[in-house]
Amino acid sequence: MDGDGGRLDRPREPRRSPLPRWDPEAFGRASELIARFLGTGRFIAWMTVFVVAWLAWNTLAPGPLRFDPFPFIFLTLMLSLQASYSAPLILLAQYRQADRDRVNYEQDRARDERSIADTEFLTREIASLRAGLGEVATRDWIRSEFEALVRELDEGRAEPSRAPSREERDR
Repeated sequence: MDGDGGRLDRPREPRRSPLPRWDPEAFGRASELIARFLGTGRFIAWMTVFVVAWLAWNTLAPGPLRFDPFPFIFLTLMLSLQASYSAPLILLAQYRQADRDRVNYEQDRARDERSIADTEFLTREIASLRAGLGEVATRDWIRSEFEALVRELDEGRAEPSRAPSREERDR
């Protein structure tokens, strides 16, 4: 073996192919554009106009000007050729759309998983805050304590404290 051709740790040099090269992504985009056009009412209208014109020309035109007589074999061939190219292009466009849908589904699923994890984290945080609040003096608790103290003070004022009389003081 000559040079590095027999080494397994290095990739081989790409061979030149006699087939034409094309960008698969550009071809896919073009097929989607064609498939999108083939699925419109505008395409059906133009195809109908084309077929009607073809049939009218080949039935109503003088004999020497007709290029596709009655069984319209050439028209059938043209429509078959159009259909044979349209079907694979439409399938290719559908496969590409299915791939995009699959990627979107995977991204949505990952986003949903992150949202679930965030929600679970926030739930745990709220639960810990609630547990912590059980030990914290809340506004309502402080208010009730103040009200209890005010009541005690009011009760203490209501019962006049008996000041010791002079006799009691002198004793």
